[in-house]
Amino acid sequence: MKPEALIFDVDGTLADTEEAHRAAFNGAFAEHGLDWHWSKPQYARLLRTAGGKERIAAYLETLDLAPTERRSVAARIADIHRSKTAQFTAMVNSGVVPLRDGVVRLLDEARALGVRAAIATTTTFENIRALLQTNLGAGALGRFAVVGAGDQVQKKKPSPDIYLYVLRQLALPAAGCVAIEDSANGLAAAKAAGLFTVVTPTFWTLEEDFSAADLLLPTLAGVRLAQLEH
Repeated sequence: MKPEALIFDVDGTLADTEEAHRAAFNGAFAEHGLDWHWSKPQYARLLRTAGGKERIAAYLETLDLAPTERRSVAARIADIHRSKTAQFTAMVNSGVVPLRDGVVRLLDEARALGVRAAIATTTTFENIRALLQTNLGAGALGRFAVVGAGDQVQKKKPSPDIYLYVLRQLALPAAGCVAIEDSANGLAAAKAAGLFTVVTPTFWTLEEDFSAADLLLPTLAGVRLAQLEH
């Protein structure tokens, strides 16, 4: 059966954004006077916590701080994350974060065959808009019937909530849709929502367990819609 909709994750799936995110986090920490610096191996571990604000909070819990200092930093997490988003958006707008191989061709084929595209992600709408408009032009958001961003649900991946939200907005059953992901958290969320799930890992997620994936591919390069029928 041809899919009725393709539902894409963003970070790691539409684009390998994580190095830009890591640099933006480190830039935001410096901006806010924090002597934190997340290395690549450290950030790969931190990615197991979905959501930027949640990731900062999880890291904060690992630090040996006095209670008053911990509360002070915790109260600033939203401001730190806003600075991080601004820095990430500036990097994306400069064109240094391209879409992954095969993404544009698959989107074009889906549109030509009347298959809707949607987004289900934990990242912010600002990040989505910057990434898509820089890579696909001013009308990029119009390619997607639904854009489900992180703050539209209370629980982030691996909770299925963002996928369930997108399915409601599409007014489609899970059985008619395909989720495209890159991480174990995303895979768990999509499968919990009842979706056929394709996983295309990146450097940041290669070591994760994707045994539950319906289709595991290195990239979307060369993938046709016929391969996603189920």
